[in-house]
Formats: sequence, structure tokens, C-alpha cells
Amino acid sequence: MPHDERPLVLHLVHRFDTGGLENGVVNLINHMPAAAYRHAVMALTEVTDFRKRVQPSDVRFIALNKSPGHGARLYPRVWRLLRQLKPAIVHTRNLGPLEMQVAAALAGVPVRLHGEHGRELNDLDGHNRSLQRVRRLYAPFVHRYVALSMDLQRYLVGRVGIQAQRITQIYNGVDTTRFSPAPGGPVALPGCPFAAPEHWLVGSVGRLQGVKDPLNLARAFVLALQTEPGLRQRLRLVMVGDGPLRAEAQALLSVAGVADLAWLPGERRDVAEVMRAMNCFVLPSLGEGISNTILEAMASGLPVLATDVGGNAELVAHGRTGAIVPAADSQALAKVLLTWASQPEHAAALGTEGRREAQARFSLQTMVAAYQGLYDQQLQAAGYVRRSN
Repeated sequence: MPHDERPLVLHLVHRFDTGGLENGVVNLINHMPAAAYRHAVMALTEVTDFRKRVQPSDVRFIALNKSPGHGARLYPRVWRLLRQLKPAIVHTRNLGPLEMQVAAALAGVPVRLHGEHGRELNDLDGHNRSLQRVRRLYAPFVHRYVALSMDLQRYLVGRVGIQAQRITQIYNGVDTTRFSPAPGGPVALPGCPFAAPEHWLVGSVGRLQGVKDPLNLARAFVLALQTEPGLRQRLRLVMVGDGPLRAEAQALLSVAGVADLAWLPGERRDVAEVMRAMNCFVLPSLGEGISNTILEAMASGLPVLATDVGGNAELVAHGRTGAIVPAADSQALAKVLLTWASQPEHAAALGTEGRREAQARFSLQTMVAAYQGLYDQQLQAAGYVRRSN
């Protein structure tokens, strides 16, 4: 059997499961030209059924089932796997897998890349000096960094001390064909008790956990209805996703007497269809890198209301494609929701402009081309030669 001369890219993550970072890896693998690179995915902990979203049949998945704590004990095993796989590129993402850059260096991997995708829950503002020191410790083993936002690039330069010339900034991309507006406006979503035009749906999609601050959105929805009771006939809340705060969000809405005006169905796979049922999208996070769901909402023609954290303001143009408000400020969220619900034509116009922005700046093709160009450039700089039998 002839040797496959395509260079192998090993994507190394903490856990391969539903999430924005992992979705970006899937998009990159699925859309990069098949003739350019092969791919493998290694997870420090586990690989879930999320792997089924990867389309090429030759992608190998490896779960290391790492226990909590430092991963030095895994170095021999990872070294052996890397010597067996012979990847041309190891691409770690976020802090968890960064320590495996040591094993990659010992195994002689020609190109070692590290991507910063977002903040840790215990370091939302990037001031944690311990985490800065950890990143600084492994910096000598990394050839090049990828920052998914200008905010993360500034963090790497200003707080970690990485030289700017060692960093490439690449935004996530979104499939603007899969995520697109319904031709006649929002459509009914199977299972959802609300639908346009009778209702005006405020929506969110994401894991209901602390850093995403879903309770802030629930409070803002309650506050909007308290401020303008007449909106009870029309305004509805849809929060798609599961997580530890789902029950608490439901309880908050019940105590306020608006549980019948909200729908929290848990996780759904049909996110594109969910987006097409909404009138606006809200991301109330306390911390973000570059949000895939913002890009998906923009591509779906939705006005986006997001908090001023991470790279959100790099995606959403305040007053042109949506609105940016302070984090943890329910009143600010409610004020925008009231304005948009009372001026739906204005909100729709913001969404139309957001769709144009997504197509122009954040397409999958743009993202894939950037990564392919980076991979090519780094292999050339390393003197890597494609070999065949």
C-alpha cells in the first residue's frame, strides 16, 4: 500500500465533545482540501460521539483518559504515539493540552502550534499570574501561536510575554450556507410552543453554566416584562442548551411568574433550525474567546446582543449589526430587548447587516484558507519535505 505523502496534523484538545473550540476543529477538518493534509484528533481525557461530526473517514481519534493533575506521567505514552503517527504538525488548543508540547518536542515533531481560544472560568479577565506563568513555562516548546481574537493576542503579548511576531490571529469561520435566514422570516421550530409572527423570540444557544451567565438573560427577560407588561402577549424567551444552571434558570423564571413565556428544551442538534426560528440572539457571557454562536447567529440574519467580554466586540458592530452591553448587567440587556421588541423592523435591519458581515469577514472559506496558509508556511520554515515511497 503506497505511503500517504500528505502531512499529518494532530489536533490535541482536552476533551473532544460538544463545544465551540471542538466545533472549530470539526469545521477545519471537514472543509480543508483533502489533498492538502491528513488529520488526527487526540484528547487528554475522552472522545465522545461528537466525533461523528467529522466527515473524512481516515481521521484517527485517540483518547488518553488522563486523570486530574499534571500530565507528565503521560509523556512516555504520548511520545510513543507521536513517534508512531509521525505528525508533521501538532496543534494544541487552550491551556489543558499545552503541556503536551514538551512530549511533541521530545518526539521531534517538526511544527508545534498552540491556539488560544478563550478564557478559563477562574481567569475571565486574564489577570491570573499563575496561569500566565504556566503559559510562559511552555513557550519555548511552541513554534507559533494562534490567537482567535485581538483580545487574546493582546493577552499573549502583554501578560504572557510572547513576542508579537510569533502570533497569528485567525478568527473562527461560520458555514454561511448552513446558517442562513429563512426566506420569509422566522419559521416554526418543531417542539417549540412559540412561533413568529405571533411571538417575538429572544433566543440563546449554549451550555448553561457559570461563564455563560444564563441567569443574567433570564433576569433581563423578567425585567423587560416588568418594565413593559404589554409585551407579555408577544415577547418569548428560548434558551437552548443543557448544563448545571438550567434548573436554576427555570426556577428563576417560575418564581417571577413567566415560566409559561419561556422554553428551555435542553441541548438540541438542529442549531441552524433553532436560529431560523428566533428574532434576536443574546450572548450574556462573563467571558469569551471568539464565539461560534455569535457567528452562527449573524450568518442566520439575527441581530446580536452580547456582553463586552473577550472578542465579542470584534464580531458585533454596536449599532450596526447588534448591541454590546456590560457583562452581568441585566438592566442593560433588558433595555436593548425592549427597544428591539418595540422596533422589530430596526432589529431585523441589524440582522441583515450582520449576515452581510458574516459573509464578508467570517466565512469558513476565509478561516480554512488562513489555517492552510499557516500550516504551509510553518512547514516550509521548518524545512519539512513531503515524502512518498
